Amino acid sequence: MPEIVIPDSFRELFCKLPKDVRGKVQKAIRLLAENPRHPSLQTKPVEGAPGIYEARVDQSYRMTYERLPGDKLRLRVVGKHDDVLKKP
Repeated sequence: MPEIVIPDSFRELFCKLPKDVRGKVQKAIRLLAENPRHPSLQTKPVEGAPGIYEARVDQSYRMTYERLPGDKLRLRVVGKHDDVLKKP
C-alpha cells in the first residue's frame, strides 16, 4: 500500500469544500491508499501534465496526485472537475 502525502496546500483546498464532499474525498483517499487502481476512482493520467494523475471523488469533483519515490503518492489539488484540470 502506498503512503499518502498530504501537503498543506491540499488541506487548504479540502477545508473549502462542502461538508458532504469532504466525506467523499476522505473515502477516495482511503481507496487510493488501499489500491490506486480501484475501479471507483477511475484514475488516469492528466493530459498535458506528465506524472500527474486524476482520481474521481464523485460526478463533479476530482483530485490529482503524483507518484513519489518509495511507494508514496502526494496529493496535489482537489475541487470541481474543470477547475482541478486547469491547474493539476
